[in-house]
Amino acid sequence: MKQKAMAAFKAYTDRYDSSDVKIKLKIDHTYRVADICERIARSFELSEIETDFCWLIGLLHDIGRFEQLKQFGTFIDRDSIDHAELGADILFSMPFSETGKPLIESFIDPSDWLVLEDEDFDGWEEMAKMCETAIRLHNKLTLPDSLDPGTLFYCKLIRSSDKIDIFRVLTEPPYDERNRSIIAGSKDGSIGPARDDIIRCVREHRCVPKTFERTNFESLISQCCMAFELDFPIAWDIAKSQG
Repeated sequence: MKQKAMAAFKAYTDRYDSSDVKIKLKIDHTYRVADICERIARSFELSEIETDFCWLIGLLHDIGRFEQLKQFGTFIDRDSIDHAELGADILFSMPFSETGKPLIESFIDPSDWLVLEDEDFDGWEEMAKMCETAIRLHNKLTLPDSLDPGTLFYCKLIRSSDKIDIFRVLTEPPYDERNRSIIAGSKDGSIGPARDDIIRCVREHRCVPKTFERTNFESLISQCCMAFELDFPIAWDIAKSQG
């Protein structure tokens, strides 16, 4: 499964300009998130089928980013389009121009899953539904209460894995220098304290809504709040291991 999925991902991303630093950033981010998903899955001693499925969700979670950047020139959802919704639509709802079939079938052949019906999955339809839901919800502020336990696990898995690598991205160029200057400004009081509604999110151990307007300093606080959504002990361990 992995070889087919990796080849399909490369073929898809080759349609975009990999010399663009933003495209390369998302390609690299995707591979790391897929690996983190697999690492978390193995900590639960899941079957190989489930472990591969977790890896696949990581590989597919940001597929909408490439078309988002092409169409809108930005990764900021509020200024363009919800990249998770776009990605889920591209994979499961829109006929792919090169095959006429949903793009997901370039990564996984539905017939391969017919022989995998066991205690883990009931075949292609269940797998596709859980995969689509996890991708569609991976950037949402909260998860709906209506999710079944299995789907909830995969949603938490990709949300945690995504945030772990975002933490890494935010401590490397070009973000590291920007963040240092923001922190330096906070020490001399030149940027002021964070607003009460931002601090309320900290005290309530939840993420800051994307709709909140933020200063640069409040953006740093909001990034830190993502740690509240690392749902598994190993997720914390991986994040800490990054320094």
